[in-house]
Order: sequence, then C-alpha cells, then structure tokens
Amino acid sequence: MSRRETRRIEDESYRTWDGGYRRYDILKEATIALGVVTALVLVLTILFSTPDLAPSTVKSWSRSDPLDFVATSATELDHSSFSGSYGQPYNTGTGAVQHVWFIHLQQWLGISTPINSAQDFVLTPLRSLTQQPAVQQAVSTYEAASTSTRSGWTSAYEKALTKATVTTPGGVSVKPGNYGPVPEMMGALLTFAQSGGLDGALLASKQFYQTDYTKPLLFMADGGVLANRATTQNLTGSQWGMMNETGSFPGQVWLWLYTFWYQIKPFSTSSNVDALAMAIMIVLSTALVLIPFIPGLRDIPRRIPIYKLIWRDHYRTQSTNDV
Repeated sequence: MSRRETRRIEDESYRTWDGGYRRYDILKEATIALGVVTALVLVLTILFSTPDLAPSTVKSWSRSDPLDFVATSATELDHSSFSGSYGQPYNTGTGAVQHVWFIHLQQWLGISTPINSAQDFVLTPLRSLTQQPAVQQAVSTYEAASTSTRSGWTSAYEKALTKATVTTPGGVSVKPGNYGPVPEMMGALLTFAQSGGLDGALLASKQFYQTDYTKPLLFMADGGVLANRATTQNLTGSQWGMMNETGSFPGQVWLWLYTFWYQIKPFSTSSNVDALAMAIMIVLSTALVLIPFIPGLRDIPRRIPIYKLIWRDHYRTQSTNDV
C-alpha cells in the first residue's frame, strides 16, 4: 500500500465518528438561551440601571426658583447674559470665544446657530401671547423705546431684583421704580413659563420633529438651575465632571487624561481651557498614532523588554529547546 493510500485511509478514519448520537434541537436551545439572557438583562437593568432623574425644564425652573428665572430673563433683554454675549456659533459676542495661538476655530466657523437672547428668550415668546392685549402693549412700548431708554429700564430692574421678594403663588415683587414696561413683561413671561408654554415656544422650529433643545438649554444655562444640578451630581469641571456619570463615581475613567488638564494650572485658570485641552489631546493622540514612525520612541519596547516578562513562558520554552 502506497503512502498516499495510507494517508487517505487515516484521514477517513479521523472523519468517521464512532461515538453515540443524541437528538439536538438548536431552536429550542436558542429560545431557552434568549429567554435566560433577556431575564438577566431585565433584572440587572432594574437593580443597576442609571438613576432615572427627571429632566430640568423651564417650567420646573420657573416654579422652583422664580426669582432666578426673572433675573435671568432680565439679563437676556440687555444681552448681558452668558449666551447673549457668548460669541460664535451663536452671535458676534466675545464672552466665550477661545483660541490657541493663531488658531481661531470658533471665529473661522462663524455663526451657525443664530441666537438673539432678547428676541428668542423674551420678546418672541411674549409676542405669541396674542390673547393678552396688555402684554402686547408692554412689548410694543419696550421695542419702540430707544436703546438707551431700554437699557436704563432693564438696568434699574436688575438692581431692584437684588432686593426682590417672592410672592404667593410664585410671583416676584420689586420696589416701585422707573422700569418702564419691564415688570409687566417679566411677570407675563414668568406666568407663561410656569404654565409650561415657554418650553414649547422655545422648541418651535421649522422641523417636523421638535428635537432641537439649544434654546431652552442655553436659557437655563444662563441661570443657576443647571449649574446647581451639576454641582449636586458632581458634574462640574472642578469635580472632574467630564468623566463622571450621573449618580456614579468615578464614571468614565478612560476620559481622565482629557479632564486632567482642567484641574491644573495654568489651564484651570485660563479662559481658553477648552481650546488648550483639545489642542493638547490632539497632539498626544497624533503622537500615539505615529509611535511606529518616530525614531527613538518606537525603540522603547525593544530597549525596555517588558514583553519578555509578559511572554516569559514562551521564552523559557524556547531556551529549553535551544539547549
């Protein structure tokens, strides 16, 4: 018998099963496995799911802290709020414009989401209250006044708010003064917000699905509601917030390197911290990708043979075979 025939017979013997056979229903097994996994997912979801916290809304904010809501709305009128002077991509302000050296990315990209704080957060929502003639008259009076007059009214009202009192049910009262129609406007806006109507007005857009929450988020961010909630949940920048999760510590630890730059000087005190942190991470990430091409850096694993410790069993076997 030739070697080829012998090998063929041996191969056939390996392919032949001489053991027993048992009926196997793969669909039944798959169904049972799916059921077990589904049950485990449901149980673990109930036990270890992310806390189901109620979302912050303009309605809840205006009801829980009407004074902060009115004070924030007044700053929207004179564009002194954070979003009112933010800069690109919302407006031409400079309040939050950052750059790194000669790279002015925000200014280069320009205004992609136009935001006029006075119009978008106060005047346009009030104009939608067409069934309230007194409100429409107050808005018309405000808009017809000169810029200096409007500024005087708003500034005086903002100063008066520092000594304002919250009345029942959820109103704001200030001492008499030369505020023009601003108190009437703020009172109407507060009532509108507490009814939940302002949330819908700020979401109104040309899209069929109202999924753009830019305006209500910017409005609330100008006040204290989001900042206070972030502090409570350990989500602020000084609390390593970028790597935290709501109700969980320490959260996404793989983000520690990015968040690290926000905790040390000069970055922690710089107004350009976001741009600087991003630039540093781009440089570090690029260096990581280019390690195989950087002389000296690519030779570190060979000069520091940690791999021999990791693969010690392989090298021990190799040395034994060499002997």
